[in-house]
Amino acid sequence: MLRGALLGTAMALAGAVAGAATPAYDLIVRGGAIYDGSGGDPVRGDVAIKGDRIVCVGACEGQAAKTVDARGKAVTPGFINMLSWSNQSLIQDGRGLSVLKQGVTLEVMGEGNSMGPLNPQMKREALQRQGDIKYPVNWTTLDEYLRFLEAKGVSVNVASFIGAETARVHVLGEGNVDPTPAQLLQMRQLVVKAMEDGAMGVGSSLIYASGNFAETDELVALTTEAGRCGGMYISHMRSEGNRLLEAIDELIEISRRSGAPAEIYHLKQSGRDNWGKLDAAIARIEAARAEGLRITADMYNYPAGSTGLDAAMPVWVQAGGYEAWAQRLKDPATRARVLTEMRDTKGNFENLMLQAGAEGTLLVGFKNPALKPLTGKTLAQVAKDRGVSVQDAAIDLVIEDGSRVQVIYFLMDEANVARQTALPWMSFGSDAEGRAPEGPFLLSSTHPRAYGNFARLLAKYVREEKRLTLGEAVRKLTSLPAHNLGLRDRGMLKVGNYADVVVFDPATIQDHATFEKPQQFATGVSEVVVNGQLALELGEATTARPGQVVRGRGWTGWKDGGCRVSAKDWRW
Repeated sequence: MLRGALLGTAMALAGAVAGAATPAYDLIVRGGAIYDGSGGDPVRGDVAIKGDRIVCVGACEGQAAKTVDARGKAVTPGFINMLSWSNQSLIQDGRGLSVLKQGVTLEVMGEGNSMGPLNPQMKREALQRQGDIKYPVNWTTLDEYLRFLEAKGVSVNVASFIGAETARVHVLGEGNVDPTPAQLLQMRQLVVKAMEDGAMGVGSSLIYASGNFAETDELVALTTEAGRCGGMYISHMRSEGNRLLEAIDELIEISRRSGAPAEIYHLKQSGRDNWGKLDAAIARIEAARAEGLRITADMYNYPAGSTGLDAAMPVWVQAGGYEAWAQRLKDPATRARVLTEMRDTKGNFENLMLQAGAEGTLLVGFKNPALKPLTGKTLAQVAKDRGVSVQDAAIDLVIEDGSRVQVIYFLMDEANVARQTALPWMSFGSDAEGRAPEGPFLLSSTHPRAYGNFARLLAKYVREEKRLTLGEAVRKLTSLPAHNLGLRDRGMLKVGNYADVVVFDPATIQDHATFEKPQQFATGVSEVVVNGQLALELGEATTARPGQVVRGRGWTGWKDGGCRVSAKDWRW
């Protein structure tokens, strides 16, 4: 980035002179090293804000009602969390502290399932299956849910994909059935409505019931609708382990046939036997990109993932939802079949417990108060204490807890994780909720990525290991995901954009969360500005809740929004 180009963006407001009766700006960030999101070197200067917009970048003359001294610090666009599970946590606590303190200004939700659209049965199940956080379900559409968060008051911006599983369950229920042409049309119409309400696209999660029941043609149909509405396809693929390369092929096929861009959620190679597949995975993605397809990926920066014990059992037994799953597990004959398949090293489902081992399966979240003392133990420990096999222990815990049980699986190679951070088409997502070490959040543990994912990138992989430059890391946290999502006026520090701004010290930013003690805030971020207001000041949350719903290109509120004949009509 040329110094002159940056300084040339400075725009003086009419009547804005030093000492004027009315300050020229509402807020100014003075004297920082400005990384504008383009990936280049920084330029020292100011960022001035009026209302919710940036009005000057560079040498900004005039006074402000509020000044932030950024000397010795980096000033960047707000970070975008491409995979957030703050759906429920923001209802409990709108601050989203664990991500806000890392510089996140936009939480993007919707991996596989979304908070709407809901039918009456889905609403009842949403209430029945709640865990530590309790809340009424007073919305029906995804738009109504997002508006509810905005009206309630949140510190960060919120956006969402429509879940492919959500559209499926809305029409078909949770069983393993194929849609009729009329039912598929209903599902497509749900996608169009969500896109016109501002969804970012379609998100799938294909290792879990009932998302796994969707075949490729069904996903192409839903993604075609999202693509012609300016959205993308984003997926927790059908495999991240034994069939990783085949799963990438399916994602690329969905993009090619639908015409929509596609992104891989949390790219990884699960299980030691699959660690050597990274080169082939990269080659497939880059070949598709060279073909002209817009294929990207995101990741979290840890060698372990977190999900449930459902990812240790065959998908067929889970058809119909948790209640049907638990009832089947109580049947001796069904249980015997499940045990056999859980032990099969060549099984046809994504068996994360088999890949991680029982010693590498850490129990972190229970619904049943009687089981909460097991938090922090491995599945191997619990099985030994109970005198049963690890597979029996997993089945028993699912039945006893009334949930899938949240666990951490140690699956990945740290060398691969580090290498992935530098891939030019890689952005980042925590795959976790924004939370705080208080209230109901203390009733269960979590993965350290909830508190440290973004700070860890900047501390470990930029400052310590020098896997990528700070400017490039900022690009991958800001303008790259903003571009992939097709966001308007976000992701760059430039005049006219929304004022989402982060101030942090590159020399001290640090994650502190560990697998043993995950609920520890990151440090080093001093200020976070969201839509022109300080949501974090001197490292602490303010009382402001300036977060807004951020909408995709299909939103009918845009003068050029809505849906078109083909995804190819959009200029990506």
